Amino acid sequence: MNTGALWPGLDEAEVRVRVMHTKLHQWAKADPGRRFDDVANLVYDPAFLVVAWSRVRTNKGARTAGVDAVAPRLIVLGAEKLLARIRDELKARRFAPQRVREKTIPNGNGKVPALGIPTVADRVVQSSLKLVLEPIFEADFKACSYGFRPKRRAQDATRGDPPPRITHL
Repeated sequence: MNTGALWPGLDEAEVRVRVMHTKLHQWAKADPGRRFDDVANLVYDPAFLVVAWSRVRTNKGARTAGVDAVAPRLIVLGAEKLLARIRDELKARRFAPQRVREKTIPNGNGKVPALGIPTVADRVVQSSLKLVLEPIFEADFKACSYGFRPKRRAQDATRGDPPPRITHL
């Protein structure tokens, strides 16, 4: 997968990631004891990084900057350069996450929990890791498990509906 080819467009990247998701999930389901030793190669795969960047740039927190003072939504030009730098650092095993920006958000019951806001690069790497690891771990969950899973909510478990059929993550 990591042949040094040009960065794929989002549509092509999503197809490639979906195909690899399916394979990872099938392999994990077929052999629960299987070890996935080389997932780092997928984390810095251009397709995974492009999809991760798209998710980071379009999510609700994309207007908020971390300690790097850069909000993902503000990056219009230079995204490919950012992804190439992240890829090079991951590939050379030089990537190190930065400290998070701490922001306190008052909630309704009078408490003021702290929220950690990662840098843009850290968000992209976290998203890419999630893309790689989620289909592997999803294979271990039972159909009746709902909390913190794609396209499922804990509230759905109390309704008694059958779980949704997940065609892709």
